[in-house]
Amino acid sequence: MSVRRWWCALLIVSACSLEPASLPGLPSAITLIPSPPAATRPAGTPSLAPTETPLPSQTPAPTQTSTASPTPGVVSLMAVGDVMLARSLGERITTEGIAPYRELGALLGGADVAVANLECAISERGAPQPKAYVFRAPAAAAEAVAAMGLDVVSLANNHALDFGPEALFETIDLLRARGIEPVGAGGNASESRTPVVVERNGLRLAFLAYVDVPVESRSGFDTRTWSATESTPGLAWADPAAISADATAARQSVDVVIVLLHSGYENRPEPNDVQRRAARAAIDAGAALVVGAHPHVLQGIETYNGGLIAYSLGNFIFDEFDGAANDTAIFKVQLGKGGVLGFEWLPMVIENGSPRAATPDESERILRRVQPITPTP
Repeated sequence: MSVRRWWCALLIVSACSLEPASLPGLPSAITLIPSPPAATRPAGTPSLAPTETPLPSQTPAPTQTSTASPTPGVVSLMAVGDVMLARSLGERITTEGIAPYRELGALLGGADVAVANLECAISERGAPQPKAYVFRAPAAAAEAVAAMGLDVVSLANNHALDFGPEALFETIDLLRARGIEPVGAGGNASESRTPVVVERNGLRLAFLAYVDVPVESRSGFDTRTWSATESTPGLAWADPAAISADATAARQSVDVVIVLLHSGYENRPEPNDVQRRAARAAIDAGAALVVGAHPHVLQGIETYNGGLIAYSLGNFIFDEFDGAANDTAIFKVQLGKGGVLGFEWLPMVIENGSPRAATPDESERILRRVQPITPTP
């Protein structure tokens, strides 16, 4: 399918998904969020007004990119779930090239910022770790990520170190060479917790990323062993206290903080307590948005303390899955200095590892998966 036909089909399906009469009881795919009064935030948490206070001196200087755009003060962000480019997908990149990813780029590139969770190493180096599943994509996969139009990718997940630190560092280098900023991993704890700061339309956005997943049942592998220390490379672990400290520090010099969280139980449609605690710690510390991954299926959203939590965006590019794990969506969010202004879901279905526009019937099913969930204490 050509880019134009694919894009038009997506617009038609999205428009159908917005029709209240056809989807009774569902939230509108486009939802506006009013700015909460300051009193709704607990005493002691940062306000949503930007400040000029610099980051503490012990906080590493954030990586920053900048681009001009014609809509001052408002940023459109598109977020997608797990992007896994190994196995059959890596083979196809090697033999067939990256044309399908350019078609995705025609869509994601329309946002001011596009983000994803990169669920694999991109490298020709390293040795597999003692895990049930290890994912390493060929170096050419970095071109596919760039063709998709992604600006920021989280490496804070249970596959970034599948082939050890050598492959992790090559992944980081390959991404940065193409203008894509990785977050949530690095040569030590400070690097892994350093925000990526992106400036768009006069708005400064800080991205942080963390992982906290259960021990792998088949192998007994514990992703926590990959946590970066002050002297060893690794990942940012989703300790609520650390998330709170990092979000508070970042909030002092940016307009909006976004946290990318890799957590939860696989194949479960509801978030668990670990996800909730980490996500809420981010919002309480001043983050406006938390975007989750890891469960491989879509989960609901929650408005909490003036912020928005999307607990899981499921898979986006991933082979060898069936059923609910192949239902996905692009999460499009409008951001301003007050935080999240509104959001929209663009339903999609994964076939042969890659997403396509959902039909109206598929869209109805997908939108039911991302309904607002009932908050728990």
